[in-house]
Amino acid sequence: MEKWECPCGYVYDPAEGDVDNGIDPGTAFKDLPADWVCPICQAEKEDFFEAD
Repeated sequence: MEKWECPCGYVYDPAEGDVDNGIDPGTAFKDLPADWVCPICQAEKEDFFEAD
């Protein structure tokens, strides 16, 4: 699964999820809830880009 990066530098890794915010490991970026935001800067999903 692809990793996605926020402009602030946070990288969403599907293998790790975002457990602190209720996102289980193994959750693909496309499957994140529409209201999920970056846990660092609160940027919305649409601000993320595919990480290299």
